[in-house]
Parts: sequence; C-alpha cells; structure tokens
Amino acid sequence: MVAFQAMKTDIPSGTLYMLVLKTLVRLGSMHGYGIALYIQQTTGDVLQVEEGTLYPALQRMLIKGWVRAEWRTTENKRRARYYTLTPAGRKQLAAEVRDFERAMTAVRQVIEPA
Repeated sequence: MVAFQAMKTDIPSGTLYMLVLKTLVRLGSMHGYGIALYIQQTTGDVLQVEEGTLYPALQRMLIKGWVRAEWRTTENKRRARYYTLTPAGRKQLAAEVRDFERAMTAVRQVIEPA
C-alpha cells in the first residue's frame, strides 16, 4: 500500500503499478530501493512506498510480464535485482493512466462546486 505521509489514506487501487511503471519509463532500469526513493523524492515525501508493498507488487508485475528483472551489482557493491519495463508494461501503463484519470475526473465531479 502507498500511504500519504500526512494522512494515512489509501490511494486508488492500481496506483502503485502506475507509479512504478512510470518511474521505469522515465529512468530506465532500476532496483526496488531506487524506485521507492524516486517516488518519495518526486512527490515531496507525500508518497512513501513501503518495502513490504513494493517487492510483492514487483513480483506480481514480473509474473504478468510488465517488467523483467536481472541481478546486478549496485554502485555500493551490493547485489540487487534491477527491473526493466517490457512492451507489455508500456501498454499496461497506458491503461493504468487512463483508469486513474477517469477515477480522478469522477472524484472532481463530486468535490468541485457545481
């Protein structure tokens, strides 16, 4: 689960997939910690992805074929699994963004004045 730091509110289902896939589009191959750090820094510490949420999500994304992974050595000389977006992942990202935008439009219709 991705939680807001100031308020512990869940964000729409599937948003984590969208954030991870978009991160890989922007930055290319990355290890899990780098993905989590990028999301946290890019959102000004509003969104923080916990390890217990990120790594199972990455595993599901591997199984679905949205990413592929390979073991490499980090700049700190540690072994880490690096994730790379696949063509199926790019297609899924487009679907995730579309679904997210549709949900946000619906929310705006409720909260904005008529």
